[in-house]
Amino acid sequence: MSVTTARATRSLLEASDREALHAIFGERARFDEALAPYTSWKIGGPADALVTVENESELAELMRLCLRRKMAWWVIGAGSNVLIGDGGVRGVVLRLAGDFAAIRVRTQDGRVIVEAGASAGMAALTAKAASAGAAGADSLAGIPGTIGGSLRMNAGTDRELGEFVSEVWVQSPSRPEAHPVSVQYLYRRSTLERDAVVSRIVLAFDAVSSRDVRGEMQTRLVRRKKTQPIALPNAGSCFRNPPGTAAARLIEAAGAKGWREGGAEVSPLHANFINNLGGATAKDVATLLARVRRAVRDRCAVELQLEVHLVGVFIDEN
Repeated sequence: MSVTTARATRSLLEASDREALHAIFGERARFDEALAPYTSWKIGGPADALVTVENESELAELMRLCLRRKMAWWVIGAGSNVLIGDGGVRGVVLRLAGDFAAIRVRTQDGRVIVEAGASAGMAALTAKAASAGAAGADSLAGIPGTIGGSLRMNAGTDRELGEFVSEVWVQSPSRPEAHPVSVQYLYRRSTLERDAVVSRIVLAFDAVSSRDVRGEMQTRLVRRKKTQPIALPNAGSCFRNPPGTAAARLIEAAGAKGWREGGAEVSPLHANFINNLGGATAKDVATLLARVRRAVRDRCAVELQLEVHLVGVFIDEN
């Protein structure tokens, strides 16, 4: 291991930091924990600390601790739109669970109201909303990950999540108690502050026939199963669609479909997906992303923009 790699992978946490985290979270604070099992790509090195937070009071306490001790931190969510470096992530990685996974659905004045914690899964949320007759919930079907992560990137298909959001509550080191914020939504991003952790949201849909919504949702899920490699570890679409065209179409036109790098492969089924065929490293995927991007630029004169986020330490050595 080179001196540079050794420095980049050295823990940022002092022994006193670890003691403080263990005192608050007990066994829910794990140290030097591999992050690969927590991502949809099944790739990622260790976190200095992986902390599971179960309610807003605990999150506020952790935010205060990180601010007081100047500890770097990051939220992993469901790990469905992220490539974590083989060198892992320095500082504290936090996962929201417990109360944050709650989903409550009610009807009110001809609308379906969905209240959800940030770690609620999109699959469960859309299924419950559809069963209540939430018009448009079908357009969110098949989106992987949590509602918090989906909100931050304004996930969607022909309709985007931001269209249905009525309230967003966040917490941060400078303002640790949960509080509402105003958010604007753009293509695959939002105006949420970088240091804001989404704690809960409220969605509002027009109420229609639940049978119609469930039927359309099933049609979309069947189509997704036929056109996307959902059985293999991947992170969904890797690149944003450029204006007027689809990234997958450009990647295929550039001849990159089926390319491999180590254990990573550009999906033969959907060119904007990169699959982990088994044992793929972050270096394999990052190298393949760069090759695909370069091929599309050279052959199609289009500069693709990443949709997945690269996080942590990337090691350029075996």
